[in-house]
Amino acid sequence: MITNSDEHFMRQALKEAEQAFKADEVPVGAVIVCADRIIARAHNLTERLNDVTAHAEMQAITSAAEHLGGKYLTDCTLFVTLEPCPMCAGALHWAQVGRIVFGAFDEKAGYRRIGSKLLHPKTTAIGGILEPECADLMTAFFKRKRAL
Repeated sequence: MITNSDEHFMRQALKEAEQAFKADEVPVGAVIVCADRIIARAHNLTERLNDVTAHAEMQAITSAAEHLGGKYLTDCTLFVTLEPCPMCAGALHWAQVGRIVFGAFDEKAGYRRIGSKLLHPKTTAIGGILEPECADLMTAFFKRKRAL
């Protein structure tokens, strides 16, 4: 179920994605919300950290767990501009995140390609929130990369 705040928080994730874009990182941004408050913000850092696991979702999970003082995010919602990959879906499973809201679908590398069983059984997920804005940022990034 889409809530009125889904677009608001996705816009916050888009701000993170724009920071990644400016830093020449794949423009994926994420925020984690608990009790209608953002408790974690992150964007891709794979180039800066030279770490293939430094996806926005992974950074956000770590930050949110630290904020809450525990590893489980059952009462939290992850807002991310791109459908999580299987690695991130696995981490979200172990963190037991309550809800995932993503923007653009990722037909090539998204977790749905393998199946929703990657997510925790109690996790709900919805995609397509602000999809055009999220997808346009990705398209612009890769168009710029191809032009170089």
